Amino acid sequence: MSETNYYKTLGLDENSSFEEIQSARDRLLKEHDGDRKQAEAVEVAYDAILMDRLRLRQEGKIKVPDRIRFPERPSESSPQPSAVSPQNLPGWLQKVLDSPSQNEVLWPGIAFSGIAILGLLATPQAGAAAANLPTIALGLGAIFCAYFLNRKENRFLRAVLLTIGALLVGALLGGLLGGLVVGPLQSINENLISKQGFDVLVTAFVFWVVSSFLR
Repeated sequence: MSETNYYKTLGLDENSSFEEIQSARDRLLKEHDGDRKQAEAVEVAYDAILMDRLRLRQEGKIKVPDRIRFPERPSESSPQPSAVSPQNLPGWLQKVLDSPSQNEVLWPGIAFSGIAILGLLATPQAGAAAANLPTIALGLGAIFCAYFLNRKENRFLRAVLLTIGALLVGALLGGLLGGLVVGPLQSINENLISKQGFDVLVTAFVFWVVSSFLR
């Protein structure tokens, strides 16, 4: 069948627009609903016309709207944003940063939450009985931090050094932020939190960050 006959099958001519071709196809398929032979003839004519229009488009002779469906044409997937890859980071960051699994974040989080709660129990109201709780909490926190770090790559000395660094950073941050946080909270209720308890809270958070996201 010639291209002219394909157009006649749809009741169109070679000057018909893409919208007219699409509309004629849909209309004829509805009219011949149940007549498989006629429906196939309509589909064949429609596909043949579009293939010819695609050829003309590739030759630069016509412009085809992107929404037109061409037979056997693979769908073009939309571009996906490229994920941030560790290889894109500076070399020194690649050596120290880790990409932890969910468990490598969750379990240290649970452990250091317990450490933080233990330190916060040392309130002025608790008295001398709780005076040693911050020291015990920091000791346990250091042990947990070294354990979680060593478990990743089995490098005990590096784990110990990172733990000592985390302890120093936690103490420094606790000292810097303590005056801004503890004072106002104690003005509300002096038994709400102690300076030592706040230091444990900050250090526990630093322990969690170091043990989860460093190696």
